[in-house]
Amino acid sequence: MHAPTDRSFLEKWHGAGNDFLVCFRDGDHPALGGAHARRWCDRHTGVGADGLVEARLGAGGLEMVLHNADGSRAELSGNGLRCLVAAAAAHGLVPEGALDVATGAGPRHVTIALEPGAERAWGSVDMGEVTLVDAGDLATGVRASIGNPHVVITDPGGTDDALIALAAPLVAGLEEGANVEFVTVVSADRAAIRVVERGVGLTLACGTGSCATAAVLHRLGLVGPRVTVANPGGDLDVTLEATRATLAGPAVKVASIALSGQL
Repeated sequence: MHAPTDRSFLEKWHGAGNDFLVCFRDGDHPALGGAHARRWCDRHTGVGADGLVEARLGAGGLEMVLHNADGSRAELSGNGLRCLVAAAAAHGLVPEGALDVATGAGPRHVTIALEPGAERAWGSVDMGEVTLVDAGDLATGVRASIGNPHVVITDPGGTDDALIALAAPLVAGLEEGANVEFVTVVSADRAAIRVVERGVGLTLACGTGSCATAAVLHRLGLVGPRVTVANPGGDLDVTLEATRATLAGPAVKVASIALSGQL
């Protein structure tokens, strides 16, 4: 694909409803920070998104710098990675196919295939090791890490506001906080989750949360090594090999964005 002279862009993409502002700026620009994320991701006074993904190109290739909507740094997002690589490939920054991307949780291997028009893609991400931090159970919550922290617990039902209230005490004692996945096991190859993400709140999908959930359920003998995780915004597919997880799902462009001077 032919790349324009100035490849800078700011776009909104989503993966199963988990939405991101993806930004790349050609030339020598200062790094984006938490203040940009707070302003731009605000759903009332900004553009609106779960997070801000800054794409950087260096000697080592493509790098993802991710801020949550509240401005805090996040180590990893599987949905954000697919959105980042799809946008970068659509703009000719990287080729389609397979490549490694540097993240706050270490390098991750991503494969992306753009559909005609380059506004939709399907991709997979080698998400790395999923580590169980404790030996709890679903009734009280199982802590896991996949480069960022998670608590996987049975979904008690109830409203979204009730889940947000339940999540707070589960992470209150954790220095770095955690995403909380409220899970319902549907079958040996399907589970459903609702996620309260640190620094964001309730989201339509969570890639790392889907992987953490699949790994915890598999270790407990409740699902097999291939699991479709139904997120409120759509399905994500998780494949487990030993302790490693691969996440597959869509990336969809929502809009190209020109910010006003106030932002």
